[in-house]
Amino acid sequence: MNKTTLKYELDLDFVLLAITAPLKDYRLCFKINKQLNFDLSRKDELELFFSASEVPVYYSRYLYHQAHTDTEFHLIANKGTGGFLIPEMKTVDFFLLIRNYIDEEELRALISSLNKIPEILVAVEVDPKKLKSKENLIF
Repeated sequence: MNKTTLKYELDLDFVLLAITAPLKDYRLCFKINKQLNFDLSRKDELELFFSASEVPVYYSRYLYHQAHTDTEFHLIANKGTGGFLIPEMKTVDFFLLIRNYIDEEELRALISSLNKIPEILVAVEVDPKKLKSKENLIF
């Protein structure tokens, strides 16, 4: 009997920043909005099912859409109602997921501006391809 194997590769077409900050999500949004002239606003919580028998886990989520560049910025909490979004990065409090193109110079300026916020301990770029739980970032 012949076996057919299906290889599935996730489309990770986004930039991911890990942010460590001892703030509530809405306070961090306020600080980011003020520092970067963003307009992050609360969206429906990200709902994930980690197995068929479990109840869903919810993560707070904020969105800012830059109309002139068509870039989306999603601020997502790493800690949810039932665990971590990315369990291998338990020291990270939030992720800033950037969809659509942002060039390297803009990205460096964004990271630099985030790190200037006194309450943010660190903001750093993370390669989503190296994460074990990268499928949790596809929504």
